[in-house]
Amino acid sequence: MGLLSKLFKSSAPELPRIPGGSFTLDAKGNLVSSTVPTWFPPSHLHDIGHNIVAIFRDAQQAQLQLSELIVHYGALKLTARELRGGAIIFLSPKNAQSSVAPGN
Repeated sequence: MGLLSKLFKSSAPELPRIPGGSFTLDAKGNLVSSTVPTWFPPSHLHDIGHNIVAIFRDAQQAQLQLSELIVHYGALKLTARELRGGAIIFLSPKNAQSSVAPGN
């Protein structure tokens, strides 16, 4: 049994860890500050931030009042708030959220 478990365990993909924390971006999309763990790839922060800033910029060009964006993924909640052209983005794993009654 030990041999089989070693064989199958080594071929099983490693599940990615979901980070918790926040980071801010300036209007140009540059990272200003971050509380996201250092093991989370900075390139992912850049990609997330670039897309969020682009959404806020597109909404402004379309003359839509968009100041907050909330995205629910399977294991991650992403909350972004517009900050004078930049953004603050909160990442929170679903299992780490505080217990709040639905609708609050």
